[in-house]
Amino acid sequence: MTGPDLPPLREVIAKHGLSARHGLGQHFLLDSNLCRRIALTGGPLEGRQVIEVGPGPGGLTRAILECDAGRLVAIEKDRRCIDALNELAGHFPGRLEIIEGDALETDAAELTDAPRRVIANLPYNVATPLLLNWLRNVKAYESLTLMFQTEVAERLAAKPRTKAYGRLSIMTQWLCEVRFAFNIDKRAFTPPPKVMSSVVVLTPRPQPLAPASWRALEKVTAAAFGQRRKMLRSSLKTLGIDPAEAGIPPQARAEELDVPAFCALANAWEKANPA
Repeated sequence: MTGPDLPPLREVIAKHGLSARHGLGQHFLLDSNLCRRIALTGGPLEGRQVIEVGPGPGGLTRAILECDAGRLVAIEKDRRCIDALNELAGHFPGRLEIIEGDALETDAAELTDAPRRVIANLPYNVATPLLLNWLRNVKAYESLTLMFQTEVAERLAAKPRTKAYGRLSIMTQWLCEVRFAFNIDKRAFTPPPKVMSSVVVLTPRPQPLAPASWRALEKVTAAAFGQRRKMLRSSLKTLGIDPAEAGIPPQARAEELDVPAFCALANAWEKANPA
């Protein structure tokens, strides 16, 4: 894991005037050891195809390349960062491609050959929509190593009967094994965010945890957790679902059900509401 002699990231930031912008959810991570730890959290990178979102001045980008990723495609929306990233690409000939654009409007799976991984310090303001986009085609990825606000990361890994358990927990765990890797103190960032951050590794399951369609599971979880304190016979009434028909006690509440139970409810709704 060696790389070219690169200028310090603080010099790169100063040279290109890359002050973090709140509107873009930017918080730059400059600690090279921490970036390397994130890069390798999902496993060795030798020869791997990797996609990064929101590289900013390129701290994590450097680490991924120095950990011998075969090719890295970085999607960056902030035009100010492109010149700095192009300079970095010059130090790693043929291995770093920069895409200037909005990751929410980009099909990441089309940017590299399989097997591919996503490794990213996600901009806070678009982290959840990005994840949901990737989940819809999650089998296209070998793994996703992602940094979120700790509150969001806890929701991804939450178990039933906990406060953090909800729609995002179910949609993610339905399709992926979730590993909560480690926390990162807010003081590690420039500028420091107001909250802690956490790294999570998502590994797509060979098959979903239980049979269901995205459309139906999304519909049922939205209704159930939209009124999470009510019994399911009340919260699902507008969908015309009788929980008992899916083998679920009508007096149960949303936070008490595991993922397969929600899949059973989703299948009941879809049977009554075919696409």
